[in-house]
Amino acid sequence: MKTDTATLTVSDVGRIQRRTVWVLSIGQILGGLAFGATVSLGAVLAAELSGDEAFSGLAAAAITLGTAALAVPFAAFARARGRRPSLALGMTIALVGVVLVVLSVALDSFPLLLISFGLVGAGQAVNLQTRFAAADLATDATRGRDLSLVVWATTIGAVLGPNLTGPGEDLGQALGMPPLTGPYLFTVIAQVLGIALYLVALRPDPLILAQHLVARDAGKATRAIAKPDRPVVARYAIFAIAAAHGTMVSVMAMTPVHLLHHGASLTVIGTTISLHIAGMFALSPVFGILADRIGRVPTILIGQALLIASLLTASFGEASTVAVTVALVLLGLGWSASTVAGSALLTEASAEDLRTRRQGRSDLIMSLVGAVGAIASGVVLSWIGYAGLALVAGVLVVATIALSPLGRRPESATERGEGDLDVDIVVEHVERDTSAPGSS
Repeated sequence: MKTDTATLTVSDVGRIQRRTVWVLSIGQILGGLAFGATVSLGAVLAAELSGDEAFSGLAAAAITLGTAALAVPFAAFARARGRRPSLALGMTIALVGVVLVVLSVALDSFPLLLISFGLVGAGQAVNLQTRFAAADLATDATRGRDLSLVVWATTIGAVLGPNLTGPGEDLGQALGMPPLTGPYLFTVIAQVLGIALYLVALRPDPLILAQHLVARDAGKATRAIAKPDRPVVARYAIFAIAAAHGTMVSVMAMTPVHLLHHGASLTVIGTTISLHIAGMFALSPVFGILADRIGRVPTILIGQALLIASLLTASFGEASTVAVTVALVLLGLGWSASTVAGSALLTEASAEDLRTRRQGRSDLIMSLVGAVGAIASGVVLSWIGYAGLALVAGVLVVATIALSPLGRRPESATERGEGDLDVDIVVEHVERDTSAPGSS
């Protein structure tokens, strides 16, 4: 599908952006469904093949490390070739990983299983990348909302995926697949559909189009894309995203263990984690709209307030299952506000030619901090308990609040591009730009 940037109007770019958000949202549903079905059985398969439950957590660790290792390469590939091939390639590698998971069970190979889950991490890496893809053509007025809608779409797949375990196992048995691998049939189908969706429907490629528009200085239609570079603000955004993720993962990872030690049933534990996941994604559009209306940093600070409320509830209410559940919901909400607003801030604080590199770096740091948090939280839990863990995690929240002045948008006319008014004007008054060449 050829797109002639010389004939694009502001309304054309807006129409392409709306279509892009829809395509990315559907892709997130498929990717989330595939990932949810994969992760739900990962710990069980790791325990089965290793013969030791102590190794069950290595499945999630392998996925996390795979996600971290591939975040920067996928960002670089997107910069060179566009979002469409990058997202499709990531899902293809994840598809290969899923097939190898089934093969590793058939061969009873634990090392192959871990390698397979590392490849599955590619799917998670591109799932993270989609939120930035939603911002490639967005304006200041809609960047947070567009990004958050794609994040919200993850909820559907994340909820449906684990619920396909039972039907998938029945289907797998009927087809003669190895035990516990039947649900991966749904994963394969979702991955294939996702690959086809991105290759066929994500046209024009939002990142390639943004690059062409900025390179040809396509007038007011791209004023919101070509932002002044603010490296200090960008670094703060990366820190805020990673700190919120580390806080969330460290507490969430140890909550099932804590509840189990206090006599909670597996059903209660499952419900608590499900509500936590709902908190992470279900209200992300609310935080996206807030980020657009009141600002990125104020929304990040709302996220920190929610995280503080969560940690205090968890610390002082550690003996109450209800209190812990409330704390987990607040934890998810705080993560959501910080991640959505931080991602929008990172995008608009980076010059277009530096944007994808910083986005990949952010996803890498976010994944590594989450992995360290998950590992360290077990040590902290055994040392000073769940209440102490919650308070220790609060150090990251305090740091994010203390550093928040670094993320404030400069008030100079140069930094603001005189700007916000022009964006509103061009939305209302379509002006044709004849200076840009065609692109695909």
